Amino acid sequence: MKNQVFNCPVEATLSLIGGKYKPLILWHLSKQPLHYMEIQRCIPRATPKMLSQQLHHLESCGMIHREVIPEKPPKTIYSLTAFGESIIPVLDAMCNWGTDYLNEQNRQPSGCHARI
Repeated sequence: MKNQVFNCPVEATLSLIGGKYKPLILWHLSKQPLHYMEIQRCIPRATPKMLSQQLHHLESCGMIHREVIPEKPPKTIYSLTAFGESIIPVLDAMCNWGTDYLNEQNRQPSGCHARI
C-alpha cells in the first residue's frame, strides 16, 4: 500500500476507509474496543467473510489493532490505533452530514447513533 500511487488525497483516503463496511467498523470502534461478535451484531448485513476481510485490511494498513485473548474459546478484540483515531473527525463529519440529510428527508437512522 505504501508504494501505491494516488491521483488525489480523496483517492488515498478511500483506499484506506473505502468499502462497504470499513467506515462502519471504524465508527463503532471509535466508541470502544469490541469483540468480533459485537462488531458483527453492530453490522448485521455484513457476512462473516466480508467482515473478516475488511477487519484484516484495516489491521494491515494500521488503522486497527487486533488482540487475541487466550481463553476458551479465544476472544478477539479490535480497537483503534492512534492512526485509526485520526479518522474520527472525518467520521464525525460524515455522521453530522448524514443526520442533516436524514432530517431533511424526514427519516430516522435505524441503528447508527452519534457518539456522545
